[in-house]
Amino acid sequence: MLTIGEFSQLTHLSVRTLRRYHEASLLEPAVVDEATGYRYYAVEQIPTAQVIQRLRELDVPLGDVRRILRTPDPEVRATLVADHLGRLEDELARTRAAVVSLRRLLRPDPAPLDVELRAEPGRTVAAVEGVLAHHEVESWFAGAVAELDAAVGLAAAGPLGGTYENALFQQERGHALLYLPTAAPPRTGRVHPADLPPVELAVTTHVGEHDGIEVTYGQLGTWVVENAMAVAGPVRERYLVGPRDDPDPAAWRTEIGWPVFRVG
Repeated sequence: MLTIGEFSQLTHLSVRTLRRYHEASLLEPAVVDEATGYRYYAVEQIPTAQVIQRLRELDVPLGDVRRILRTPDPEVRATLVADHLGRLEDELARTRAAVVSLRRLLRPDPAPLDVELRAEPGRTVAAVEGVLAHHEVESWFAGAVAELDAAVGLAAAGPLGGTYENALFQQERGHALLYLPTAAPPRTGRVHPADLPPVELAVTTHVGEHDGIEVTYGQLGTWVVENAMAVAGPVRERYLVGPRDDPDPAAWRTEIGWPVFRVG
């Protein structure tokens, strides 16, 4: 048997932490002396202590650690760990996006925005559309791209594009439409012909990865206001260069089109 001090040295877990794990029923000593209250551990408990340490380093909550340790099925244990890792990856992605935006916002002398006024004619495109919650957009986008690519393929007559209703940003739920231009839009699965109406746009290009695109949106919106323009409809995006075209995020180009009309 090992004293709690010896077990602490072998596992690199402090005595205080081992006591806390005992109280939380995570790692109970092999023996507790009834007279003195001293805790003694078996060498066979060292791997369990190391597993707990690694899980806690990944910020797995104590309750989840307890469930993982008490689950005899290795596949169930693996699923529990994978679920938590997925949550960590989502949190990391949100943190990374915030860092990208902050770096741009805190840049002392941002480059002036290059904006073009463009009249877009109406046209019929191959589209996938739906009413979505804001948090659903990313997964919906990936599925829609796959369906459009499969349905249109080499018949695409231009880059992938999308239109996004203002309510999607203002109320976190709204209509989105993803499209590929093609001479003969097919109708298969969710893919169908859709009419894009003619519109006048204030257009700029967001350079780099999609994280931080809201900063470019803010700059374009400022330009619209300062140039006596008024918003009139859903925003449009065109993905001139993206992950489908180049693995390097620095090469990505997203064109943002803000529907406008001149005031007066």
